Amino acid sequence: MSRFRYRWAAPGDVNAFFGLMLDNVADLLLTVSLLYLVCGFPVTFALQHLVPGTAVGVLVGDLLFFALAFRLARKTGRDDVTAMPLGLDTPSTIGMVLFVLSDAYRVGQAQGLDAEGAARYAWHIGICSIFISGLFKLGCTVGSGWVRRTVPRAGLLGSLAAIALVLISFLPLVDVLHNPLVGMAALAIILTALTARIPLPFRLPGALGALLVAGAIYYLMRGLGWMEVEELTFDPADGLLPTGWWEAFRFEWLGAMGRAVHYLPVVIPFALATVVGGIDCTESAAAAGDDYDTNTVIGIEAVATLAASLCGGVIQTTPYIGHPAYKAMGGRAAYTLATALFVGGAGLLGYFSYLYLVIPRAAVFPILIFIGLEITAQSYFATTRRHYPAIAFATVPALAKLVMIYVGPLLPLLDKPLAQLDATQATALHTVQMLAAGFIVTSLLWASALAALIDRRLLRAAGWFAVAAVASLFGVIHSPFPSERMFWPLQRVDGAWRLLDFSPLGVPQGQTPYHIAGAYLLVAGLLAIWWWLARPIPIEGDHDAQAHP
Repeated sequence: MSRFRYRWAAPGDVNAFFGLMLDNVADLLLTVSLLYLVCGFPVTFALQHLVPGTAVGVLVGDLLFFALAFRLARKTGRDDVTAMPLGLDTPSTIGMVLFVLSDAYRVGQAQGLDAEGAARYAWHIGICSIFISGLFKLGCTVGSGWVRRTVPRAGLLGSLAAIALVLISFLPLVDVLHNPLVGMAALAIILTALTARIPLPFRLPGALGALLVAGAIYYLMRGLGWMEVEELTFDPADGLLPTGWWEAFRFEWLGAMGRAVHYLPVVIPFALATVVGGIDCTESAAAAGDDYDTNTVIGIEAVATLAASLCGGVIQTTPYIGHPAYKAMGGRAAYTLATALFVGGAGLLGYFSYLYLVIPRAAVFPILIFIGLEITAQSYFATTRRHYPAIAFATVPALAKLVMIYVGPLLPLLDKPLAQLDATQATALHTVQMLAAGFIVTSLLWASALAALIDRRLLRAAGWFAVAAVASLFGVIHSPFPSERMFWPLQRVDGAWRLLDFSPLGVPQGQTPYHIAGAYLLVAGLLAIWWWLARPIPIEGDHDAQAHP
């Protein structure tokens, strides 16, 4: 008998590499550019200190997933196994920049530190936050397989579709339209080559072709003076062979652990979201034909995040939800190896500083749009037809998050707290803010409950609503705080335990977390009584005929 050999490299790996690599590069670009635009964070400091360790997380994680693909191929005897992709978590990138790093940088400035001192202060808090995230995710490896078996596919993939369609596809599209001649050209090439699967001339990979054509348009417009050129704020040579990240090995950042605790109510939900996302990704990969062990996938995610933090990284890594897209491209395992080496080299050798300077964001962000569309389509394809409403329902909380991403930064311009707004405006704004908070977990719970209802499993649906009640009591979902942080509902005042008072936040009467938890419990109780009175016969399996009488 011939010995089994895994075909770990295939022509499709070229397309998959450019897709995954550009996805990670796009997140690195987003991190550095957002920090500079939001709070004036020094670009050179970010390139020297933040980027290298963040890239190490991608290096470690993708190498481990490369090895894991070999193990699955040997176990199954299949030579078409596609490695799980890993990269920087896009929602966490936005959240860490807006709610942790930028805030910590401003705190450092308020303490009288200069730009570099404030940047180092924020960097240390960012390292602590990601270190704790890694430990949290490591602890979650024990129960991840049970979650995958318990939560219906509509719940797992519904929350996945919500992120993919509403955020990963929409937000980059806005940046694309900031420079439409460049961005739309790249988007058209990406969708034609990768979604419609019409090959480019000379069999050029779609992602690379989009970058080359859109980049040529960008620099032609710059040469002709048809577009405004941003002023250079740093010397890219300063980012070569960065040494600043070595300071992380002094472990001075451990001294910031106490201050970082203040940000944990923001950080932990993002870590939890990546755990849920990792489970989603494993389910998505299984639906595409590659059945990885959930605990192992979450464990690798945790190890990669811890490796990033120990090297000075500030953005957590996560399995990417694009496995079906990369498999559709014909990728095997070589693309993760190539991505690990390229992104790791970009951070550790420092040539990312030139990528930051040279690559137009409008030319690279369309790859994120493609990934988002592909995951959304796969979420529906891999779910039984009768559960389609549950997947659609899961996108609603993400729509609220999308609104708050744009409305939230405008609130300080009102120059008055939420409590002083017009009552109707305040109620509407709070409702959207509440729905947006913890939207990934909300999407999972709502979709799971609706899928159970569609299957006529009323007690199971009641259980999901009961879980939502508990989650809302601690701010895991529907947190009333602008930062979306979690909270402890009881506080000790004058030696006595009392319920936390939300009135200073301007929470409308009847919309406190206690009312929301009560509403979920009421629904759970109604469903339990309904089950006791009607005893409906559950729908089994994936047969859809019973769902359409």
